[in-house]
Amino acid sequence: MGKVATTFKIMPENPEVDFEKIVEDLKTKIDVKDYKIEPIAFGLKMLKVMVITVDSEGGIDEIESMIGDMDGISEVSVESSTLI
Repeated sequence: MGKVATTFKIMPENPEVDFEKIVEDLKTKIDVKDYKIEPIAFGLKMLKVMVITVDSEGGIDEIESMIGDMDGISEVSVESSTLI
């Protein structure tokens, strides 16, 4: 099995969400390789997180679901996924 680099786009519930706290919480659950906070519009921001996992059925879906269940998260989607 190979490894997969996946980037998730994470939208907050509201503009006051502490992204640094979300990243710290994520780091305790998954191996976060990189992240960045990007402005969207009108003061809204989104978080992009890259993780590396082992290629397996359902692995990315499980991570996406786990992130979506965290406090302060409104929406999660996979932006990109590639074998490395």
